[in-house]
Amino acid sequence: MKKINLLIWSCFFILSQGLMAQIEGEVIKPYKANFLLTNAKIHTVTNGILENHDLLIEEGLIKAIGKSIPHQNHTIIDCSGKSLYPGFIDSGTSLGIVEVNSLSETQDYMELGKFTPQMQALTVVNPNGVAIPVTRVSGVTTVLTQPRGGYFPGTAALINLNGYTPAQMFGGFKGLIMNFPSAARSGSNDSRSLEDLEKAATKNLDEINVLWEKATTYLKIKTKGGEMDYYPEMEQLSRVLNKELPLLIEVNAAKDIISALEWIKEKDVKVVFTGVAEGWKVAEKIASAGVPVITGPVLALPTRNSDNYDAPYNNPALLQKAGVKVALRTMEAENVRNLPFNAGFAAAYGMGTTEALKAITINPAEIFGVSDRIGSLEKGKKATLFIADGDPFEPKTQIQQVFINGYRIPMTNRHIRLYQEFLDREMQPN
Repeated sequence: MKKINLLIWSCFFILSQGLMAQIEGEVIKPYKANFLLTNAKIHTVTNGILENHDLLIEEGLIKAIGKSIPHQNHTIIDCSGKSLYPGFIDSGTSLGIVEVNSLSETQDYMELGKFTPQMQALTVVNPNGVAIPVTRVSGVTTVLTQPRGGYFPGTAALINLNGYTPAQMFGGFKGLIMNFPSAARSGSNDSRSLEDLEKAATKNLDEINVLWEKATTYLKIKTKGGEMDYYPEMEQLSRVLNKELPLLIEVNAAKDIISALEWIKEKDVKVVFTGVAEGWKVAEKIASAGVPVITGPVLALPTRNSDNYDAPYNNPALLQKAGVKVALRTMEAENVRNLPFNAGFAAAYGMGTTEALKAITINPAEIFGVSDRIGSLEKGKKATLFIADGDPFEPKTQIQQVFINGYRIPMTNRHIRLYQEFLDREMQPN
């Protein structure tokens, strides 16, 4: 039923956008061509900043970066006084699987039950979601969209924010989400004693260990060629055991982070910690374990009343300075566009602009194993980038053009069209 309602909403939004385009007298869509971006300040991320350089885009790839690049039949875009950045990556969102947070009919991020690892976020991505154009014109071109709820709620997928189908949007990475049992209070209304919290966490972890043992047995039987009934849950979890999929462990309280580090010592699997709101308290231990971290949102309240107001702002910097590879996320559906400002706060509170930029470009690309395609501006990588008239962490900066996999993205969305419609209103005769 949710999927049917989501389809109805999608059709409504598509029709409304199509009508607006007809009213404006043109059809607006992404298109692919060969482009030469000239005289730009290029923030490569991995090779420093190049002043007054050109960038050549052909067949969706960055073909060359240099000065006075020869060209033929290319669309030339003069970037004098402007900067080029790689497209930003949000490493944890609900974009594409939630349309309106306050409307349950448009939400498709959770299934019934505590153990549904086989559920694929990519399957339910809505390429026509209205929040997608809103997000990408802000320079955010790629996101990890993920399910929620239960021990193993499903498999997250990296998507690029352009395409007609989920398959066309797929960014080349999937990871299994695990919610690590917490011994912390779930909120101000949680009146359980510390002893009860510990008992609940232990019980939940015991249940996870039982599932893990079953998956281990399943994989052993499968490896030896044994016959088994169809068991999609164990099939998906066994892909983590054989290192085909990484395990993205959501854990936030400092005590829970220590428990999670102990738990993974016995597990020979690829692990990434997500959330890690109190990572600053145990940053050295995370660094010693060599576990990369996806943290955020940065624009958040402290987890405890006793913590300083700026604890979430400082968290990425303290993790990074301890030696942890850090990527940032917003955990939003409608306001993923605020990712640059989350990074801006992290930069201002100790991370610095250079490291904050890496946390939303090359770091997540490396964590997701797609750094050969995105995350920096280098020859041979996908032409996923944007042109800005200033520092994208500053609210006054305007993103003037976005490219995703070589497609020139229309710099419009429902918000912009409504703004334009009401900017110069004229009184209509009665």
